[in-house]
Amino acid sequence: MAFEELKQKQSVVWGTGPYQNITETITDIHARVIERLAPQPGMKWLDLACGTGAAAELAAEKGAAVTGVDLAPALIETAEERARERNLDIDYRVGDCENLEFEDGSFDVVSSTCGVMFAPDHEASARELARVVKPGGRIGLANWTPAEKGLAAIFRIMKPFQPTPPAGAGYPFDWGDEQHVKDLLGDSFDLEIERGISPLRLPSGEAYWQLFSSSYGPTRTLSESLDDDKREELHRSWVEFADTELASNGGIEHQREWVLVHGTRR
Repeated sequence: MAFEELKQKQSVVWGTGPYQNITETITDIHARVIERLAPQPGMKWLDLACGTGAAAELAAEKGAAVTGVDLAPALIETAEERARERNLDIDYRVGDCENLEFEDGSFDVVSSTCGVMFAPDHEASARELARVVKPGGRIGLANWTPAEKGLAAIFRIMKPFQPTPPAGAGYPFDWGDEQHVKDLLGDSFDLEIERGISPLRLPSGEAYWQLFSSSYGPTRTLSESLDDDKREELHRSWVEFADTELASNGGIEHQREWVLVHGTRR
């Protein structure tokens, strides 16, 4: 099933705002994925939905030959700039994880941190993961879970203000459901699934709103698309959720549940 119009919009949405501010809230996840996949000199490594390049940089620093792919040109531009500043040789490309340009079995490792899960056609993404990893190669995917108070809660707050997604588009947080992942990847990979919590600590619900409405593409784009009344309604809903449900020691702490999907290609 093709979702070309949706993906064209996503390529702009995800590049809206200084996304690096959001990347820095999941450094613990990047570190765990890299630790699990253990980059080595010369290892051919693909980082999918690479964003501004956090995981790609960590792998390249260990000597891996890294290619980074993201749908959003603006994020690739930032990633390239960061690589130049750090004197890292990373091959960044604008591309679609549902339709990769690489030959079969091109990579020893494919990683994705909270990225591939947002592509609308889950089956197509899974097929491409299996296709581009060589036999014996590995994947490491960090995915948010659909937990009631996890990051999915933020998307549930945004949902009433968003247009209805096209028929057949996958729910991103299903990538955090063990059975869904096994259905997608179990025929091609021997899977291990580990659970983790990534805490986000902020002074208040208002600080949470300001961070995401300025820097997280989906939230910023949605906020800017609404009239004043609807924007304020979204704002109030967000802040109320955070201050009520996430209150902790005079501020807020969002205990964001995620899974690390580690797979070895058969």
